[in-house]
Amino acid sequence: MAVSHRVWFLAGYLLVLLLAGCKARIHKLSLKNEIRSAVDLNNFGFYANGTLDVKLHSLIIPDKAVNYSLNPVGFSLSRSRVNGVLSYTAEEPEICPLTLTSVANKEPLVLFLIDINTLSVTVKAMGDQDNLLIAKPKAETPKVQRKRQAPANPGEAAGEPKNQKADDSDAAKPKDNPVETQAADPKPKVEPEGKTKPAVEDKKTDEKEFLLGKTKQLSLDLGRVNNSYNFSFHIIVGELAEGLYSLKFHYCKNRLPGLKHPYSFTVEVTEKNPGGYLSAAEIPLSRLYIGMAGVFFTAALVWVYTLMKHRYSVFKIHWLMAALAFTKSTSLVFHSINYHFINTEGHPIEGWAVMYYITHLLKGALLFITLALIGTGWAFVKYILSDKEKKIFMIVIPLQVLANVAYIIIESTEEGSSEYYLWKEILFLVDLICCGAILFPVVWSIRHLQEASSTDGKAAMNLEKLKLFRHYYVMIVCYIYFTRIIAILLKVTMPFQWQWCYEFLVEVSTLIFFVLTGYKFRPASNNPYLQLPQDEEDVEMDEVVTESGALEGISKVKKTSNGRDRQKESTL
Repeated sequence: MAVSHRVWFLAGYLLVLLLAGCKARIHKLSLKNEIRSAVDLNNFGFYANGTLDVKLHSLIIPDKAVNYSLNPVGFSLSRSRVNGVLSYTAEEPEICPLTLTSVANKEPLVLFLIDINTLSVTVKAMGDQDNLLIAKPKAETPKVQRKRQAPANPGEAAGEPKNQKADDSDAAKPKDNPVETQAADPKPKVEPEGKTKPAVEDKKTDEKEFLLGKTKQLSLDLGRVNNSYNFSFHIIVGELAEGLYSLKFHYCKNRLPGLKHPYSFTVEVTEKNPGGYLSAAEIPLSRLYIGMAGVFFTAALVWVYTLMKHRYSVFKIHWLMAALAFTKSTSLVFHSINYHFINTEGHPIEGWAVMYYITHLLKGALLFITLALIGTGWAFVKYILSDKEKKIFMIVIPLQVLANVAYIIIESTEEGSSEYYLWKEILFLVDLICCGAILFPVVWSIRHLQEASSTDGKAAMNLEKLKLFRHYYVMIVCYIYFTRIIAILLKVTMPFQWQWCYEFLVEVSTLIFFVLTGYKFRPASNNPYLQLPQDEEDVEMDEVVTESGALEGISKVKKTSNGRDRQKESTL
């Protein structure tokens, strides 16, 4: 018990720490001394008029390590092929995407190539698209800039001498050549009547709009502060190009084997659809979760009513099943609220997110504990678990807590961080181990029911229980395969705006599994799992103790009435 308390305390402590950095759909990622050649920043489903805002606050790269013609540095924004099945990188994984000059599938692809030597960002648009790019174009050549900053006197421009007094005199008369004076002053004077007007004009002159379907290549301005580089761009998705997009950062030099060159950057990414900050596949989830919460709550009430109606055959495991149904419903309610605030605010409200993760943690633990207890026959047939069954619980419960902690870390960590993929692999592996572990008690119970049906003279009853356990085993296997494999395959084959159906199928399959489990093990007199033995000898049976299964090592103690048999033996 002490170990279990430590596990739960550690899970709660990690939960509070992780939620402090959760940014949801407004992403801010900082990487230091990174050596990956490609960093997946995010995947997002855009409807028409959806917006993508990317701000590279700082980029620090080793100057001598990069040959920008052979190993470019920059961003790629690509729409997935076949509505989310494959991206363009699946075609030629050995080639850096920033070196592509065309795409065969005509899918929209936008490349942002950073060149620190010329302080410019070259934008290349490929494929069929009508996306609108809003960014600050590259400033004019240095010659033009020097010409603008030249003095207004043509004599001085020709190289004629001029004394300082004339200089001061000309500087004191800005009205002599107002056009050139205005060009030389990069910040226009603020008018007293409308102070915000010059700022708006500056923004309009700094940023321009480019239709990427017609403008195949352009150059943007790259800012520099000491050894750090920055730029930003804003994209409005058109009707023709809506879909599931992937934004990545590439450092192609590190694709080559050998010495890796570390780099650092800080980027802020904001993605938004016309209806809010959720991706196209996530917009219906808030309504889906609140609807399914109502269905699970109704099912829980029906189950409690059934327990109250059949009190004579209710066991502790039945109330544990009711607690699981109510916890599942509560978790869905908080999940719905969490998505609602993400959609409206761009990030979750910390209090609601904490409640969701706590209920999600409890639901996951209760689910595997309940399934394992039903599989061992606890409370139905016996009240003592064997050593093997205890070991299963000692493995499953900590692993299930670890799986939920991994899920929380994935939800609260930016996709581009290295920890994201590590915990994603941990979650997948631990979840498979837990799903396989809960099948062992069921298999043990089936095996020992088969043995008992041919040895103890109660073949009919044991065969009925054996059939029930086999059905339960098939139910668990189907539930695991459908929620872990089939539903995922359906997700990657659906159009991007229908991928929320994956969550719908998982919730519906969970509901069906709960209902079938409750029906199979309902507290009713005609349930073969709960039928009492009929002969007097079995009624007088004491508790059943097993070593490795439901009916292994059965010991019977035949009770006598008032010691009559013992007296007869003594007289003999």
